[in-house]
Amino acid sequence: MESWLTPSVLFDLSGRFQRDGFIKVREIYPDEIRESVREEVLLLLEKNAERRDLLLETTGNTPRFMSVVRSEFIAAQGELINRLYRSQPLIAALERIAGEKLYACPAADEEFLITRQEKKGDTHGWHWGDFSFALIGLIDTPPLEVGGMLQCVPHTKWDKSNPRIHEYLCANPITTYGFVPGDFYFLRTDTTLHRTVPLNEDARRIILNLTWAGERDLRGAPKGDDRWWENSEAQAASAVQD
Repeated sequence: MESWLTPSVLFDLSGRFQRDGFIKVREIYPDEIRESVREEVLLLLEKNAERRDLLLETTGNTPRFMSVVRSEFIAAQGELINRLYRSQPLIAALERIAGEKLYACPAADEEFLITRQEKKGDTHGWHWGDFSFALIGLIDTPPLEVGGMLQCVPHTKWDKSNPRIHEYLCANPITTYGFVPGDFYFLRTDTTLHRTVPLNEDARRIILNLTWAGERDLRGAPKGDDRWWENSEAQAASAVQD
């Protein structure tokens, strides 16, 4: 797992992660594992996908237009994904990059998430994460001209009662990242404001998200009834009709 993480690679990745809150780490898994992950994700989607079309108050009513597979189904049925999440070599590599210890996510509904965007306009609007770290695998992603890229503003703070997203966007550069299927990236989710560019035609963008906590996240449960992936009728979520 760590053979690719030479001192020079680690120096580069850790520096960029501290600066940008984002790094690509495609090499973290060999091709055969990436293909096996893809097969398991697609099977989980086929059996368990639930559609979400809503706006979220705690992120300034930004949209969530996609299908999801909830963490509980992945935990029960995703044998490979569970093994990878608890892989000590994987966690050790991510800890070296992050420069701190990673902990299993204390909220079971956030350990795992699969999302699928497939309709024109589908997007995961501007948001932060309740916990510090996420490793995201791109299972499918459309060509850049179709959308689906990741946009990030690092070193920002989530105040759920006053998210001030437009102020952050006006005051800071926005960096856009494109991907190809099989890419993985490591994201500092709690301080990196991020979204996916809306699809401009029907196409598939599928990701697997694995979440870990930092020590700072262990001091209390996340605030607010806004866990839209787990409950489409969360208090902070407003349904959007087709």
